[in-house]
Amino acid sequence: MNARREGGTARSRPTFLLVHGANSNAYAFAPLIAALTLAGHRALAVDLPGHGAQGNFPPSYQAPQDLAAFATAPSPVLAGTTLEDNARHVASVVRRMARQGPVVLVGHSMGGATITRVGNHLPDAIARLVYLSAFCCVRIRSILDCFLAPEGRTTLLPTIPSVGSPERTGVLRNNWRSADAGFLAKAKAAFAADYDDVAFRNALNTFEPDESASLINDDARGHPGTWGRIPRSYVRFTLDRSLPLALQNRMIKEADTATPDNRFDVHSLRAPHLGPLDPAPLAAVLAGLV
Repeated sequence: MNARREGGTARSRPTFLLVHGANSNAYAFAPLIAALTLAGHRALAVDLPGHGAQGNFPPSYQAPQDLAAFATAPSPVLAGTTLEDNARHVASVVRRMARQGPVVLVGHSMGGATITRVGNHLPDAIARLVYLSAFCCVRIRSILDCFLAPEGRTTLLPTIPSVGSPERTGVLRNNWRSADAGFLAKAKAAFAADYDDVAFRNALNTFEPDESASLINDDARGHPGTWGRIPRSYVRFTLDRSLPLALQNRMIKEADTATPDNRFDVHSLRAPHLGPLDPAPLAAVLAGLV
């Protein structure tokens, strides 16, 4: 990639395209984008379909909450959304960005499944794939299958109570605005165990209540002949209790086995699933890749 930067022109400089995970949105990357931008890098975060400005926040989710209505209100935007829908959306952004220079495609958590599918479609338009404690399926078919593997069974995600039935709402739904101390303790343990309470609540207030129920079952595997040609990096979050470190390591190993001539460049940060509270260390890792 350094050769592509020769001359230092704006067109030759890479741009980081950041893809969020479940129940999230582009705003979650604001601190990281600020850190990258202040260090002289270009970065953009994308909202996946049904998230961000298109997100679903039912009136029953507002205060005072109507929990009975919240548990049954169908989602008008996310029901039926597939991993392929996410991939097509991000691919359209990649194509436009690639006209301006190299694209470094970064996925966090379930965003890893999206960037893998984009890599299957556009291997020649992506300069590097970067997984931030993210799903990278090669032998394991789906996100759900990852959690059913021995390395994934210690995840704390199932301890967080959900709301309603996906058969009725069309989505996986959580009440992130709950004031229940037990719920908050479980969510913090899963996502941000080493954050102080103020920082955790700030992060929690960026979460969205709904996520497509389809995504965890869709085929998330990378194809060695396409995705497998793209240079890739993995940033392990070693304190992650949502996507356990053992599962991160297994996915790295299986990807490297599938493409032995194009192995992961691996980095590690002492951070929980949401990443380091201070974005500077993560920004430094990303900056070092270009």
